[in-house]
Parts: sequence; structure tokens; C-alpha cells
Amino acid sequence: MPKIVDHDQRRDEIVEAYLTVVARDGLPAATTRAIAAELGVGTGALWHYFDGFDAVAAGAYQRITDRTNQRIAVATARLRGLDAVYAMLREILPLEKETVDEAYVVVGFWGRLAANDRIAATRADVDEHWHDLLRRYLAEAVQDGRLDPGTPVDEVIDVLLTIAVGQQVHAIMGSELAEPARQIRMIDLCLRPWLR
Repeated sequence: MPKIVDHDQRRDEIVEAYLTVVARDGLPAATTRAIAAELGVGTGALWHYFDGFDAVAAGAYQRITDRTNQRIAVATARLRGLDAVYAMLREILPLEKETVDEAYVVVGFWGRLAANDRIAATRADVDEHWHDLLRRYLAEAVQDGRLDPGTPVDEVIDVLLTIAVGQQVHAIMGSELAEPARQIRMIDLCLRPWLR
């Protein structure tokens, strides 16, 4: 009797193995061979569940996005306005080991995305979701009197998310710009003209 395999569970295990290798050994070490070794299987076994390595990277990117969104939900659950903005961005910015490890996976995925647009659907909803959250929090900050009513909310959101994305690149490059306090100062500087 053939062994029944839960394909979703096996895909999850492969993605988790990829993330484990990246966190422990770095992105360049996350090869097919390393992932298979982490799982204790032959390399060919991976390709019963994914179309190729780009699909594994896309799955890892999606897992990180889901984890980030869960952290944002927890961090902002009892907050509003500017407090929620800062709490949300602290879950996205590479400020500590977990989010720096995630930055390696995210930036690695972007590199694969540039060469393989078939995996583009993986990232379709995250920008819109984060824009919507920030739009709500900034509107609350205006209502609370902490931001000027004339704040160009959409443009501020664009800058905040550009900082968050850029900091992931700086983190993996080991740039001084990725120093945590410096990252937060960039957010402060972006919001300062509109504070009341």
C-alpha cells in the first residue's frame, strides 16, 4: 500500500526547512541540497511538491509575510494612531535578528522575482494591506490631533513603506543605515513635518 502524503504539510515542511537554513547558515547556504538534508530526504523528493526553487522562495516569502502580518495584528491590537504606526513598522523593519533573517529571505525573493514573473502573484496583496493599515492609523492620528489635518497621508505612506523596504536591503548589506535607532529616526523624520 503506497504511503499517503499530505502535500500541504510537506510543502510547509520544505518552506520551514528553507527558513531554518537561512536563519542558521545564511541565504547563500539555502540550496536544494541543504534543504533536503535539513529534512532528511533526497533532493529529488523536494520537486514532488514544488515546481522549482523559485516556488520554494515564494513560499518562504509568503510565510514571512503571514508571520509579519500576525505580529502586526498582535502589536497593534490595543493601539491607534501614531502608536499603531510605530508598532506596525517595528514589525516590518529589520530591527532584530528575526526580522534581519526575514530580510534575507525577502530580498532574495525579490531577486528571484526580477527574473521570474510567474511568482509575482505571491506578493500581490501585501502592499495593499499595509497601505490600508497605515491609512487607517494615520487618519486616527489626524482625528486624535497628533497629526496636522493637511497631512498628505498617501504620500507619507509611500515614504514610510519605501523606508521599510529600503532598510531590508540595507540590513542584508550590513550598512550603517540599518542600525535600529537610525531606522526609527528615519520614521521620525518622515512624520515630523506633520506633527502637531
